[in-house]
Amino acid sequence: MAHMKDYKKYYIIPAPPQDVYKALTQAALLKLWTGEEAIMEPLPNTPFSLWDDSITGMNIDFELNKKIVQHWDFGEQEEASEVVILIHPHKQGSSVELRHSNIPNEAFEDISRGWDEVYFAGLAEFYEEG
Repeated sequence: MAHMKDYKKYYIIPAPPQDVYKALTQAALLKLWTGEEAIMEPLPNTPFSLWDDSITGMNIDFELNKKIVQHWDFGEQEEASEVVILIHPHKQGSSVELRHSNIPNEAFEDISRGWDEVYFAGLAEFYEEG
């Protein structure tokens, strides 16, 4: 059995929860702040693709302006790699709680750095410039 790791972190995004939720769930907005093609709609059991197929998987569950649950593809693994994003109101905008479980060991460094330096850094920058 391959070793799996979990990653949990909070990020502050200078925008209200409904804006953060839209930016993470609407393809046109995802393309705007990532600069790459995205396939995404906030419907359970739909496939998604971010950064021009760099990240692909299935959408599992949504709670408007509050929660996104996805399974990310990492090839053939027994247990799904689950991403849960919880969006909380915060005095600076939103506090986003990320929980990513069952990350393959060999992908962990890339994935955790990606969350920090690309995904949420890019989103925060988008609103800071806004």
